[in-house]
Amino acid sequence: MNYKLLKSLVLPGGAVLAVAALLLETGVPPLSNSAVDFYYYAIFCAGILLALRFHSNRTLFTMLTLLLAHRALGFFSVGRSLNYGAGHIAFEVIAFLLPLNFLLFSYIQERGFTLPALTPYLALVFLESIVVALLCRPAAKSSPALFHAAYLSHSLFAWSQVPQFGLFSFVAAALLLAYRFFHFQQPLEAGFFWSLIATFASFQKGSIHAEGTAYAATAGLILLSSIIENSYVLAYHDELTLLPGRRAFNTALLRLEPPYTIAVVDIDHFKRFNDTYGHDTGDQVLRLVAARLARVGGGGKAFRVGGEEFNIVFAGTKLQDALPHLEQLRAVVQNSSFRIREGPERRTTPRGSDRRGRTHKNAAKGKRANSPGHTAGSLSVTVSIGVAEPTQQKDLVLQVIECADKALYRAKQAGRNRVEVFRMIRASRAKRQSA
Repeated sequence: MNYKLLKSLVLPGGAVLAVAALLLETGVPPLSNSAVDFYYYAIFCAGILLALRFHSNRTLFTMLTLLLAHRALGFFSVGRSLNYGAGHIAFEVIAFLLPLNFLLFSYIQERGFTLPALTPYLALVFLESIVVALLCRPAAKSSPALFHAAYLSHSLFAWSQVPQFGLFSFVAAALLLAYRFFHFQQPLEAGFFWSLIATFASFQKGSIHAEGTAYAATAGLILLSSIIENSYVLAYHDELTLLPGRRAFNTALLRLEPPYTIAVVDIDHFKRFNDTYGHDTGDQVLRLVAARLARVGGGGKAFRVGGEEFNIVFAGTKLQDALPHLEQLRAVVQNSSFRIREGPERRTTPRGSDRRGRTHKNAAKGKRANSPGHTAGSLSVTVSIGVAEPTQQKDLVLQVIECADKALYRAKQAGRNRVEVFRMIRASRAKRQSA
C-alpha cells in the first residue's frame, strides 16, 4: 500500500475515531451527559443538513438510519439497560440490520432528492422499523433464535457485547466497505468504513450510555467529515484522471520558491484520437497518460490543467536534475499501449439502438486501420514536453510557465514525442542576431 492511499484511508475518518477513542477511553476530559447530548445532536443535525446541501443520498440515509437505530435502542430499553426485555431484543436485531444498511447505502447511486430516487430507501427504513417494533412488542420474551444463537464457541467471542449473528454482519460489512475503498479510493468509501467501526464501538459500550452515545455521535462526525473531504477532492482533483486539477495547480504555484522546474506536457495528436476512435477512447488515453504522469520521479507532482494538457511541478529541483525524469516519463508513455474498446461511441449512440451494430464496427475498423499508432487493436500514445526554470530574466512563476509553453511549441514543431528545454541564453542570442 502506497503512502498516498494509506493517507486517504486514514484521513480524516480514522484520525477522528482515534482521537475520540483516546478521549473516551482515558476519560480526559470527564464525560458529562449534557456535553455528550450536545455533541450527539449537534453532529447529527449538522450532518443531515450538510448531506442535504451537497445532495448526498448515501450519506443522508446512513446518518438517518444511524440516528433512528440509536433512538430505537433508547426507546425500547427505556434508557435503562440493553441486557433484558425489549431493549435486548432491539439490540440483537439492530446489531444485525444496521451494518447491512451501511453496506446497502454505500452502493446508492447519487441521483438527487427526487421522489423516485428516495422512495425505495424510505420504504426499506420504514419496513425495518416495523420489523423491529413487532419483534420488540411488550409480550415478546426474546428475539428469534437466528439473532442470538451461538454459531461458534462462546469462548471465542467472550470479548464481544454484540451477539455472534450481529458480529458476523459487522465483519462482513466492514470487509466489503474496505474493498470498496481500495477499489474506488474515494473519501466517502473510507467514511463509511470508519463510521461502521465507530458504530461497533458504540454497541460495545452499550450504545445508550454516555460512552456508547459519544461513539455513535463520532460515527456521525466521520460521515460529516467525509462529505467535506469529498467536496475538497471534487474541487481540487480532476474526476476523470484523478490527478490534482487547475485549482490545486494554482495553489501549488503560490508556494513555489527557487529553485524549481515546471514542465508542460501535451498529448500528441489527441484531437485525432477523439475524431478517429471517439471520446470514450479519448478518455482512455487521458487516463493512461495521467497514470504515467502520477508516477513521475524526482519529486515531481503532476496536474491536469485542461483538455489534453498537463503540468508537472518540481519544487526545490533544478532543471538539470528534473530533466532525466522527464525523459524517462516520455519513454514510459511511448512504450505504453492499451487495447481499444470495441463498439459504438456511448455518448452519441441513442438508447435502445444496437450498440454493437456491424455497420459501425466495420466503419470504425476501416478508420483505425489507417490511423497512426494503431496495431492489431492496440493504441500507442506519445507526449511532447516543454520545460523551464526561473532565471534572472524570467523569475516570476507565470513567466516560467510561459517559457515552458514556448519550449512545448518547439517540441511540437521538431516532430513531437520529445522533451524541449527553454534556455534564456538561446533566446537572448536570437534577439541579438535579429537586431
